[in-house]
Amino acid sequence: MMHNHENAPHLHEQHFNTPVQDYAPEVKQLVLEFTLQLADTSFILGHRLSEWCGHGPVLEQDMALSNIALDLIGETRSLYQYAAELEGKGRTEDDMAYLRDTVEYKNPLLVEQPNGDFGDTIMRQFVFDSFHFFFLKALQNSTDHRLAAIAEKSLKESSYHIKWSSEWVIRLGDGTAESRQRIEKAIDNLWPFSGEFFMMTATEKALLEQGFIPDYNQIKQSSDAHIAKVFEEATLEVPQNVWMQSGGKEGRHTEHLGFILTELQYLQRAYPRLEW
Repeated sequence: MMHNHENAPHLHEQHFNTPVQDYAPEVKQLVLEFTLQLADTSFILGHRLSEWCGHGPVLEQDMALSNIALDLIGETRSLYQYAAELEGKGRTEDDMAYLRDTVEYKNPLLVEQPNGDFGDTIMRQFVFDSFHFFFLKALQNSTDHRLAAIAEKSLKESSYHIKWSSEWVIRLGDGTAESRQRIEKAIDNLWPFSGEFFMMTATEKALLEQGFIPDYNQIKQSSDAHIAKVFEEATLEVPQNVWMQSGGKEGRHTEHLGFILTELQYLQRAYPRLEW
């Protein structure tokens, strides 16, 4: 059911304002769960990157981190809006972001990990981008028009993100003794979270069987090849036989997500429906 639109680069933009497709209730529920998972992932990572605003190592990179955060929040809004429409209960994107509990968030564990130092943030971003870019590229061919449209728009931004994080991995890995030490430490800390992106949940398996989402095995091949190429240029070693953490996509999180949501959700929970 996946189809190719390589010769029609703007085909999906018309679908941003189209009604929810006429799905059977069980299919609509699957698409809703998956859409929320994607939204949660971009939302949490976007918030993490926003924490760098005013704290970046140099002004240019401070702005770069803030811009990437804004891109991810923009993607988040489109996804939460679609999720709210799929749910059909009158909730809004703000309700999805601010009025759900920790166990309802289905983001992979990687994106909730603390910023650490600049090397930690770069490696977290690089691992995410190496999945996200190739995932969006394939999701453009989804039979769900809205997901395909969101993927197409977000891919344009993600192509910058993966270029930026890849260049920084190379710069840090093949830089000074200290920069290399820091990026190697970041790899040790964060690599165990890299595999969860490709561990398919029951929802993802069901949607794959029906042709709504791409095959993660193919995405992993592209991701692994990109990581290997960048690490080689950075004179870094790709970790082998590492046990992978998982559970985030099924609502089991580290303690870090609770602290993130406490900060993010305080205002709306303390003063419901507050508007500026």
